[in-house]
Amino acid sequence: MASFLSRRAKLDVSSVVFEGDHLIFGPSQLGRNTRIGEACIIGYPSRKKWETLTKGGALDSEVLDDISSGAKLGEKCVIRSGTVIYEGTILGNGVSTGHNVLIRESTKVGNSTLIGSGTIIDGTTTIGDDVSIQSGVYIPPLTEIGSRVFLAPRVIITNDKYPPSSRMVGVKIRDGAVIGGGAILVAGVKVGERAIVGAGAVVTKDVEPNAVVLGVPARFVGTRDDYDKKQREYVARK
Repeated sequence: MASFLSRRAKLDVSSVVFEGDHLIFGPSQLGRNTRIGEACIIGYPSRKKWETLTKGGALDSEVLDDISSGAKLGEKCVIRSGTVIYEGTILGNGVSTGHNVLIRESTKVGNSTLIGSGTIIDGTTTIGDDVSIQSGVYIPPLTEIGSRVFLAPRVIITNDKYPPSSRMVGVKIRDGAVIGGGAILVAGVKVGERAIVGAGAVVTKDVEPNAVVLGVPARFVGTRDDYDKKQREYVARK
């Protein structure tokens, strides 16, 4: 990859750090003290745009730059190597990605959120502040994630209840919820505020606020207060 920095990009060259080759398209904005890793792409055009150009000939960086509307990254972001961020995406201050993350168009991510390595956010998604998304999570379009949510590794969120169909319905995860490793959230479900979804659970219906659910299909097994008490006791034993 040979580096390309759009003439329309907006950044403070004295504070933004590039670790290696990179592609920055369109009027992308990079906040102060942001770090961009090797082989990152910022502001990549959406499919609707670039497929109109694939009638022959090379799609070089200049061509992609011309059609990109850019992305916006806040201050003190850390974008690790191999991350691709599409146009129309807005990242708040202090957002970090792991390696080889994909964030598709029209995604909004709040401040101080972590997006783990290998995670795919497939666009048209909103994510709040202080969210921790661990490695290998899949988040489809129309998903809404609140603030202070924890998504453990390999969580899968879906948006098509009877695939493949033409009706997409987003999952909503409210503030403070915890989703355990390998859990699957079926299209259209709502996970209430501070609810807990256990590892490997398959959530097929709404989870009430402060509830703990486990199993396939997921069922109510306790409250968040119970969970927090067990967590404190477990930590105290170390």
